[in-house]
Amino acid sequence: MLLKKMVGSIEAKSLLSKCSAQHNGLNLEDKLDEFRRLLGKSDKDPLRIVSVGAGAWGSVFAALLQESYGGFREKFQIRIWRRPGRAVSRSTAEHLFEVINSREDVLRRLIRRCAYLKYVEARLGDRTLYADEILKDGFCLNMVDTPLCPLKVVTNLQEAAWDADIVVNGLPSTETRQVFEEISKYWKERITVPIIISLSKAGVPIENVLYLGGPNIAAEIYNKEYANARICGAEKWRKPLAKFLRQPHFIVWDNSDLVTHEVMGGLKNVYAIGAGMVAALTNESATSKSVYFAHCTSEMIFITHLLAEEPEKLAGPLLADTYVTLLKGRNAWYGQMLAKGEINRDMGDSISGKGMIQGVSAVGAFYQLLSQSSLSILHSEEKKPVAPVESCPILKTLYKILITREQSTQAILQALRDETLNDPRDRIEIAQSHAFYRPSLLDQP
Repeated sequence: MLLKKMVGSIEAKSLLSKCSAQHNGLNLEDKLDEFRRLLGKSDKDPLRIVSVGAGAWGSVFAALLQESYGGFREKFQIRIWRRPGRAVSRSTAEHLFEVINSREDVLRRLIRRCAYLKYVEARLGDRTLYADEILKDGFCLNMVDTPLCPLKVVTNLQEAAWDADIVVNGLPSTETRQVFEEISKYWKERITVPIIISLSKAGVPIENVLYLGGPNIAAEIYNKEYANARICGAEKWRKPLAKFLRQPHFIVWDNSDLVTHEVMGGLKNVYAIGAGMVAALTNESATSKSVYFAHCTSEMIFITHLLAEEPEKLAGPLLADTYVTLLKGRNAWYGQMLAKGEINRDMGDSISGKGMIQGVSAVGAFYQLLSQSSLSILHSEEKKPVAPVESCPILKTLYKILITREQSTQAILQALRDETLNDPRDRIEIAQSHAFYRPSLLDQP
């Protein structure tokens, strides 16, 4: 009976693999060859991709590509970089052991790779596991409930990135500049410039920088839930990459507006924290959450018009991305836990089992950006110049809650009570009817 089940499972997986391989009229090897030709790769020179950072999305991205193209070893290589030395807690090791034993396929794989015993020892407290060690077996520390395929993990940054054709930036925004400045030292002698997926300057021409994002949750994508995303940047690379990355369950579109998508990618994390607070403080009140959504999206549109020359409208995938982030994800979870008192701000913005809460540092960054003395708008009521942040009451409140800590989470509800009685649409009209764009703003440190 077990043999029949295993044969049936193998046949089902084989059928799924064949369907995936024929997606969009090209099999996987044809897609790989087509992209390799675009990069000018010779027959014996594999396409090298590195994911820098091993958070949930970076790990899932690497795993998806490994599962799709990893079988073509002479043509394709992918590795993932993370810092060494991060110990796995005893409680996480115990939970990981439960996950392993609940998944027959994972259990068999570890036994076959002679890797199961170390998880038994960690469960008993007889040894310490490390994050880079378990990632090789397919376990991302930020999402141990979703086992991935085994990955090639590199802990030396130079070894990981020096010869990469494509670098996927999976780092928190607070670490990107430092890490990519280090990487750029290894690229000085290169003849060709690598492609970077995500926003990082690092001495790389803007036409080689792309942003990938969309309305999705990393673990759900890996579990083959249907999802879509956009890759944004110069046409030279975005269209071929969209085709290369596309899978039957993960549809990738291409878009030219890099700045708007990257700015919105940061803002959604900011406002997701507030959304979590509102949900917790109002016992998941649909009315309160909808009021918050109206105000926060108007602030997002206002800010985007300040930072992008002709920003795309907050609609379609951009709106869906905002919606799913406010609804579910680590930033919304963080806001909920803060409001419930189950975590506190002294614990910092790196939370065990969740990773870096990127919205916290983004609150500070956007607040400082919009508070610059060189910027001003005309206040709609007082008719005098004020800093743009004065038109963003939710952002101001989150700054006072998370950064200066002068207010409690309850203050987020007060921020929703607009004493001016202005429709959120008014803020959007101000942004759309004025020459807001500041071309040098994002270039400032």
